[in-house]
Amino acid sequence: MLGGGRFVDHLADEQAAELMRGLRVDARRISDGELTAMLRLTDWRPRLSAAWLIGLDRRTRFRQTLGELLLAGELAHAGKGYAFALTRFAEPRDAAILVAFLERHLPAGPAYDQGYVLDALVHLDALLGTDHAARILDPAAPWWRPGLAAEPSGFGDRFGKVSALAEETAPKAGRGDGVRVTPP
Repeated sequence: MLGGGRFVDHLADEQAAELMRGLRVDARRISDGELTAMLRLTDWRPRLSAAWLIGLDRRTRFRQTLGELLLAGELAHAGKGYAFALTRFAEPRDAAILVAFLERHLPAGPAYDQGYVLDALVHLDALLGTDHAARILDPAAPWWRPGLAAEPSGFGDRFGKVSALAEETAPKAGRGDGVRVTPP
């Protein structure tokens, strides 16, 4: 899975929804301090997990930290979680962070998170009514390389499924950012 949301492809709908509901419970229970500690670890697994929980709970106060971690590109796979969270925040500045990552890391390094971040950007473009990903998907772009987008129309699909599942399983009476819910 590596944080990319592949569970939506491999689990029955109700199982995927049950998994998402469980993650939402965890997202509401974990403290900001615990999330910060997870993001400071030098292993991609806790960072990825923290970012997913931040995204599910839409804790936008982590935007700057997630953006800095994504742009640093230090750990393979962790960027998938950062991109998920930024896309859940769904503001133009989140798209700007994703674009900055792609512009910096597509020409320079191994493609471990770039495809997923591009997928997130395509989905975020659809949400915001923007077209930032078109520049990245343009074969004339300086960061283009063969195989980046063999089928550009497929970008955004899995991310769309995961985001739709996150919305479908959201509690009907939500809470605002910054309010910690105490478990029963």
